[in-house]
Amino acid sequence: MDEMPTGELRRGWTTGACAAAAAKSAYVGWVTGEFIDPVVITLPGGQQPAFALASHAVHAEGAQAGIVKDAGDDPDVTHGATVLVHVGPAPAGAGIVFQAGEGVGTVTLPGLPLPVGEPAINPMPREMIRQALAETQAATSGPRDVTVTIAIPGGDIIAQKTMNPRLGIVGGLSILGTTGIVIPFSCAAWIHSIHRGIDVARATGLNHVAGATGSTSEAAIRQLHGLPEQALIDMGDFAGGMLKYLRKHPVARVTIAGGFAKMVKLGQGMLDLHSRAGPVDLAWLSDRLREAGGGEDLAAWVPQANTALEVLQRAQAAGLPLAEVVAGYAWTNAARSLGVPDSELEIAVFDRQGGLVAKTPFRKIG
Repeated sequence: MDEMPTGELRRGWTTGACAAAAAKSAYVGWVTGEFIDPVVITLPGGQQPAFALASHAVHAEGAQAGIVKDAGDDPDVTHGATVLVHVGPAPAGAGIVFQAGEGVGTVTLPGLPLPVGEPAINPMPREMIRQALAETQAATSGPRDVTVTIAIPGGDIIAQKTMNPRLGIVGGLSILGTTGIVIPFSCAAWIHSIHRGIDVARATGLNHVAGATGSTSEAAIRQLHGLPEQALIDMGDFAGGMLKYLRKHPVARVTIAGGFAKMVKLGQGMLDLHSRAGPVDLAWLSDRLREAGGGEDLAAWVPQANTALEVLQRAQAAGLPLAEVVAGYAWTNAARSLGVPDSELEIAVFDRQGGLVAKTPFRKIG
């Protein structure tokens, strides 16, 4: 995860907000030949941002407007991408019809808030676009049956950096946003992806999901259990975000996989495993070393160690099962958050090369 810059952070706009603004201006351009620039829309929270057009054109059947997405200070992979919206006629009585253009994906798996076969334009962006078009329809007496095609050139390449392929969204990006506003480093998009990953796993009939803190532990746990792609949840540091969602949307088996330092934090009782949430508690780790059978001299040294990894290496050299003890504490804390009596939980600790360091057995929470 990118480190948060210091100072006041600038907010940005979601792809859904950009699409709504582009659709509004394109509609007016289609009906009147004159595009709104800048174009103001009303967000779900009542805010009224203005967007400058990056491009506009009238076509034989319809018009198109483009807006460059500004994600503010958030490390959003779609920052700087151009959201193009073409509006044109739809069959009589069809209302607003949504289509995926270049770089916008299509839903191919169940479990998402859109049916299979639909363009990956989420429900709130659709509603924002409908409201923006309703305003312009009333002002211009223009047609009510409209085809809205959203494209993001290069979106198919950008999408490879997102969870879309794993969620079964093929061909490009999703048009997202519940508020229209990107709050820098809010992590809302990541947690949203965790939730949708669980939804897809459940909807496709999987009974085991594995959340990993990074790519190495994810590859290792996938190989260990022979898991399919949709069973893998890109949990990152958000153990709590995954476990709390699984509490309400349970599966039979849950694995949490990660490196030793992250599992120490989970064992300490932390559910956000990022460094910003707090450091490894070396005094706590010293007590765990005693539990593992370590002598007082070694345990007394632990608070002066540079890293948790250094402590682990010293414990391993002494033949002490420190990683197993830590995994047990991580299991207890994760089980408390998961809280589903019939679910079985496992903790797996891997080294930086993907080697298995310690693993608890699957055990039911209740």
